[in-house]
Parts: sequence; C-alpha cells; structure tokens
Amino acid sequence: MKPEAPSDLLVISSSPHAHCGESVTRIMLDVVIALMPAFAMSLWLFQWQALRLAAVCVAACLLTEWLCRRAMRRASSLSDGSAVITGLLLAFNLPPALPTWMAVAGSVFAIAVAKQVFGGLGYNPFNPALAGRAFMLISFTGAMTTWSRSPWIQKVAYAAGSATTQATEVAVDAMTAATPLGFAKEALKAGAPMPLFSDLALLKDFFLGNVNGCIGETSAAALLLGAAYLLIRRVITWHIPVAYLATVFAYAAILHLVAPGTSLPPHVHLLSGGLLLGAFFMATDMVTSPLTRRGMLVFGVGCGVITMLIRTVKTGAYPEGVSFAILIMNAFTPLINRATRNRVFGTKKECARS
Repeated sequence: MKPEAPSDLLVISSSPHAHCGESVTRIMLDVVIALMPAFAMSLWLFQWQALRLAAVCVAACLLTEWLCRRAMRRASSLSDGSAVITGLLLAFNLPPALPTWMAVAGSVFAIAVAKQVFGGLGYNPFNPALAGRAFMLISFTGAMTTWSRSPWIQKVAYAAGSATTQATEVAVDAMTAATPLGFAKEALKAGAPMPLFSDLALLKDFFLGNVNGCIGETSAAALLLGAAYLLIRRVITWHIPVAYLATVFAYAAILHLVAPGTSLPPHVHLLSGGLLLGAFFMATDMVTSPLTRRGMLVFGVGCGVITMLIRTVKTGAYPEGVSFAILIMNAFTPLINRATRNRVFGTKKECARS
C-alpha cells in the first residue's frame, strides 16, 4: 500500500540506531571551546602571527568548503562547524612565521582533497588537518621547519655544556632545528651527546609553552586543560590518548634506560612537539579512528610506536612523527574495526571444524 504522506515512510540507515541527543554542531562547538586555552596561549606567545594564521586557515577552509559544496551541487555544510575545526587544527600545526599563501594552500588541500573529494564530513578516511599539514611539510619543507630565535635555546645550550653552540644560536635570527626534537635529531645524526633538557626553568618552559614550535602545540598546560574539558563532556574517551601517551612513554623509557646518552628521557618526549595536540585532538577524530574500545587501544598503541620510530631513527629526515603516525593509522582504521568488532548480541562463537 502506498503511504499517504512522506511522514509515513521509514528511514533506513546503518547502525547504531540509538541517539544520545548530541548534534554534530554541538560536538564541534565543544572542540572549539577545548581549543581556546591553547589558542589563548598561542596569542600570548606568538602574538599577531598566531592570530594571522588562525584567521587565514579558518577563512580559507570555510570558503573552500562552500565552493566545493556548490560545485558538487550539494547542500552547504558550513553550519556543522567541521571546517572551522579543520582550520584551527591546521593553524595549530604551523610555525608562526609561515607565509600566508602557504597557509591558504594547505587549507585548500585539507578541505578540497582530504575531505570533500571523499564526500564530506563522515566519509574522509584521513584527518583533513593532518593531511593538509603533511602536504605542506612535503611541499614547503624549508618554511615548515624554520623557527625564529628564542631565549629558551640558551638554556638548552647551557644544559648541553656547549658555550660555542650557545653563542652561535644567539647570533642568528632563524634556524631549521630550533625545536627540542630538532636539537635531539641533529645530535642523533651527528653522534653527539643528547641535550640534557634537565634545567628546572627549561622544564617549566616546556610545560607552559615558552619554546619554539608550531603555534598550538607548545603549551602542554593549555592542551591538557582543553583535553580535560573534552573528557568531562564525553566528546572523547580516554582509550586512544592514554594508549598513545603510554606507548610513547614506555618506548622512550626503555630506550633511555638502554642508551641514556643518545636518547631523550620520556617526559621530554611527552612535552615536546605535537604529541599532546595529536593524542587528544586529532587521533580521537570520530570519523578516522576505530569504533570499538579495543580498536581504540590498538590505534593508540600503533600511533605511539610509529611516532617514536620516526623520532628516534638516526637516518630519519623528520624530528617529529605525530602527523605521519596518525595518518598511517587512519589507513588501518577499517582493518582495526573489522578485527575488533564486537560479537553480535545473542550469538555464540562458532567452534573450529576438525
């Protein structure tokens, strides 16, 4: 019998069918709120450069998404807030002095290629912000790995006991290895003693963010504050971040125990680079991470192992490994979901045939 009105039609969709009442827009708003402490710290540390990059990336992402949806003749998706999140996260992964046109190019790639080509939100296999950063890191390697001079470098040189290095660092305006992980990678390649990073004032700089790095990744305190908000709001669960950070800590602790002179202590790995930003805000992306709790744990462990392999391999080109680690594990997400899917309620496991 033909239904009398469209309201009589049944909506057929895939599981899950239970709804918690949260909308995509509300979830994205929660993520924006959680990013505000890190954004405030970036404004304090990098001033107008941080504001410029954040504004450019968000505007370019919004415009690109609108143009893509128009070109595909689909309804606008700007109201869900996902493009704003992509723009903010991409900006957080950029060095403060990066030229504006490069930030625009990365934003266009993140939305047009990494997201809309696959159908938009919910269909992209890779985190768009990280895909945009990877594109920029490969295309604009020099600009993406150049940092301005900062006072904390003097403490690193003093801790390493190299007065010559200290004088050289202070004399230049910019350098390509002026991040904690950059110093460690250069020392590893040269076979030189690893910087100590043991000064209490330096560790305080690490925690507050007063070190060189991308604008949104340096302040561990601000990122942890935002992460606590996401956990309280239940936007994310603890499984991926804890598995990720615990794996990095264990890997670094074993390596430091075996070869303390050529490896960084675990707490430096946790506070350096984009680890906290990646673990709480990008590896937990609902679209590109596993669905089950067991799958999340596997995903987090995989991210941690790959991150440490990239960071500690002597012949590696990059001092940081968070972006590539998460993108690689994004590719394994469908396989992880299949291997860790829950047993259907009411069924039993079949016995192996003899």
